[in-house]
Amino acid sequence: MEEFAKLIIDGQEFILPVIEGSEGERAIDIRNLRPQTGYITFDPGYGNTGACRSAITYMDGEKGILRYRGVPIEQLAKSSTFVETAFLLITGKLPTRDELTRTSVYLNDFSTLHENMKAFYQNYPSKAHPMGILSAMVNAMRSFYPELLDIEEEMNKTYLRIISKIRTMAAMAHKISIGQRVIYPRPDLCYCANFLNMMFDSVVVPYRLDDELVRALNVFWILHADHEQNCSTTAVRVVGSGKVNIYSTISAGISALWGPLHGGANQAVIQMLERIERDGLSVETCIARAKDPKDDFRLMGFGHRVYKTYDPRATIMKEMCDIVLKKVKQKDPLLDIAQKLEEAALNDSYFKEKNLYPNVDFYSGIVLRAMGIPTNMFTVMFAIGRLPGWIAQWKEDVSDPEMKICRPRQVYTGNRLKEYIPIDQRKADDPFC
Repeated sequence: MEEFAKLIIDGQEFILPVIEGSEGERAIDIRNLRPQTGYITFDPGYGNTGACRSAITYMDGEKGILRYRGVPIEQLAKSSTFVETAFLLITGKLPTRDELTRTSVYLNDFSTLHENMKAFYQNYPSKAHPMGILSAMVNAMRSFYPELLDIEEEMNKTYLRIISKIRTMAAMAHKISIGQRVIYPRPDLCYCANFLNMMFDSVVVPYRLDDELVRALNVFWILHADHEQNCSTTAVRVVGSGKVNIYSTISAGISALWGPLHGGANQAVIQMLERIERDGLSVETCIARAKDPKDDFRLMGFGHRVYKTYDPRATIMKEMCDIVLKKVKQKDPLLDIAQKLEEAALNDSYFKEKNLYPNVDFYSGIVLRAMGIPTNMFTVMFAIGRLPGWIAQWKEDVSDPEMKICRPRQVYTGNRLKEYIPIDQRKADDPFC
C-alpha cells in the first residue's frame, strides 16, 4: 500500500508522498510543498533534509554501518586496495583483473604534471597551507587538461587523471615547502607506495618502503573514500549542479574539506595533544574539563555527528594504528598522551553514556603522525582519499534527471520595506543611517 504523510495548515490538509530507499529509509517528498502551500521547511545544517537519491554509499549511524556500493567497509579495508575501491565507487562495480590492470596503467601514465604547472609552486609563499595550494592547482588543471568528450571511456580517463595527479601535486607541494628536490613517480610502484616514495625519498637519505606502511595508507584512504552527503560532498554536488567542470567542482570540495569541523579534524586532534603536552595537563584533568559544560576545553576526535555508536571506521583504524606504532617503534610523547586519553575515555561512564567514542579522526591523526606525515598535510591526505567519492557523487548528480541547480530557500529576518533616504537628509541618530 502506498504511504503518504498529511500536513495540516490552518485546517487545510495536504498530502505528501513518502519515498522509501533500498535499505528501508523513508523520506517525505516536499518538492510540491511551496507551490501548494506557500510554506517552506526550515532545517539549519540540512540534518533532516534529503537532497538527492544516491546509490553510492549507505550509512546507518545508529547501527554503525558503512558500505560502498553495498560492500561493507570492513571487507574493503581487509581485502581491497585504494585503487580497486576507487573503481568500485566511480563505476558501481568491482573491477575484473584486466580492468584493474588497465586502471593501474592509466594511473601511471597520468602521474606526471605538465612542466608549466610546476612554475606555480615556486611562487607560493613558503608558509602557504598545502590545502590552499592543492585547491588552486586542481582548479588550474582545467587549463592544462581540458575535459575529454562526454563518452564514458573518455570521462573515465579524466577521473583517473585527477586521481593520479593529485598525489603528485600533494607530494610536490610538501617537497618544495621544505626546500627539497622534487621526487617523481615511479612506474614500478603501486599508487600508495608511489606517494610515500615521493613524500620521503631524498638524495641524502633514500626511503625504504615498508609493506605494512603501504597497507596502512591503503586502509586510510579506503576509509575516507566516501561518506555519504557530508559537507564537502554536498559542496561538490551544489557546485556541480551548475554544470561546472569537474576540476572546479573538485576544487570546491577540497576547500570545503579544509575546515577543522570536517577534514581538518585529524589535524585538530594533534593540535589538541600538543596543547595538552605544552600546558602539562594530566589525562585526568583533560577528562574532567571535557565533561564540564562551562569549560571551553574539548577532546577532539571523540564522538561523531552521524554515528550514535562506535564509528566503524575507527575500529579498523585503531587496529591499523596499533600495527603502525609497533612497526615504527617511535617514542613520541603525543602518541603516549593519545593512548592514555583513549583508555581513560573508553572506561569513563560519561563518555559511554553519551556515545563519545574515539572516531576515525582520532586514530587517523595518530597513524599519519607515526608515518611521518607533517601535520599541515593531514587534510591533504584526507582530500586524496575522498577524491573517488567526490567524483562518483558528481558523476551521479550530473546524470540524474531529477536534479536541478541547487537553490535553497530562506526565512528572511531583515528590515521590512524602507524608503531610500537621500544622503543630505540622513540623521546621525537614525539607526538605519
